[in-house]
Amino acid sequence: MQPRSSQPFDTATAQAIVARFVRVPGGLIPALQAIQAAFGHVPRGALKLLAQGFNITEAEAYGVASFYHDFRLDRPAGRRTIKLCRAEACQAVGAGPVAARVKDKLGIDWGGTTADGEWSLEPVFCLGLCACGPSAMIDGEVHGRLDADTVETLL
Repeated sequence: MQPRSSQPFDTATAQAIVARFVRVPGGLIPALQAIQAAFGHVPRGALKLLAQGFNITEAEAYGVASFYHDFRLDRPAGRRTIKLCRAEACQAVGAGPVAARVKDKLGIDWGGTTADGEWSLEPVFCLGLCACGPSAMIDGEVHGRLDADTVETLL
């Protein structure tokens, strides 16, 4: 499970993170990862610092961060994350009822986080387990051949 921080955004911390990666080829992605690890998400203020440090526009920094589904731009994820496959292969073998059970059990929709901050529910479009669908990734561990009862047990 990836550790998550509840540290509020701090410009000095974000600047130190950017400085660590600014001279590394391809350093924008590792810098985004480090910022998210520090703050639980990529705050708007961090995007401005990334843009300045990497000599790109803030729109370009946002474009990179928003392209990758693992970066959260609006708020930190829960302490635990379940990613359910929404690709066609999983849909064809019953991903719908699995998703419905998770949403019902957690009381959240796609992209949501439970009120207690424990769980976040994220859609993904292929975990590479097409022959073992429906599939999910819970805290980085993949699970295949799920049904509604099995996924509830895993939660």
